[in-house]
Amino acid sequence: MNPHNQSIEELKQTAAQVRRDIVRMVHAVNSGHPGGSLGCTDYFVSLYFKVMNYSTDFTMEGKNEDLFFLSNGHISPVWYSVLARAGFFDVKELATFRKLNSRLQGHPTTHEGLPGIRIASGSLGQGLSAALGAAQAKKLNNDDSLVYVLMGDGELEEGQIWEAAMYAAHHKVDNIIATVDKNGQQIDGSTDEVMSLGDLRAKFEAFGWHVLEADGNNFELLLPALDEAKAATGKGKPVLILMNTEMGFGVDFMMGSHKWHGVAPNDEQLEIALQQLAVEQASDY
Repeated sequence: MNPHNQSIEELKQTAAQVRRDIVRMVHAVNSGHPGGSLGCTDYFVSLYFKVMNYSTDFTMEGKNEDLFFLSNGHISPVWYSVLARAGFFDVKELATFRKLNSRLQGHPTTHEGLPGIRIASGSLGQGLSAALGAAQAKKLNNDDSLVYVLMGDGELEEGQIWEAAMYAAHHKVDNIIATVDKNGQQIDGSTDEVMSLGDLRAKFEAFGWHVLEADGNNFELLLPALDEAKAATGKGKPVLILMNTEMGFGVDFMMGSHKWHGVAPNDEQLEIALQQLAVEQASDY
């Protein structure tokens, strides 16, 4: 079971704290990806503090637990923060983000054995394939738990995603809930400018997926969508959530701009961001 199961008000406070962690982590080393991390914070907090069933007594196999895979690994700050806040490792370790010999590298890695992370990721396009393998392994092991995977919308320019999408439908991998962070931004500009994605719902439905849409920055709308996605599993089709988010959500000068995809705030910008991300009882590392 989920060791947290927070109320919506508690989720909002947790999300604000996670966003504080994100901006402080990237600021400390003047490196990292705050934009997508801030945009996806509510999704990660929903999974780890409400939706997924898991144990913080981490094993790579994750038998009888829900598993999560991050395909767009550059948004590691939000995952590290949520894993720490959920109890996988000490929150103080967040201070080592992107430093030499740290377990918290810029993209998630496994060679240092960080609890909660099962594959190295960030070479875009690979996460869905790995998650499908885990989902099929669960079926072979008669494990009824679910597999979750998050992808970026710019990442859908990778052909491997569509090979995996075709594979999932053909093999009826119906114990997976894939989510696309649909913020319309990527490193060089908007997705429309770089490589228009077209009608993603129609595309995934044509590939044989059950497709839902959700507001990824509103717990009152996101949680019911995640419940609906869970209810759609086990019915012969893989499940996809097209999740609309705003890059940089929660920090007004970062919101909606691709320029904050991979740029750290300076000292003055950090202070402004922290003022906007106030929490009732901050527990900064």
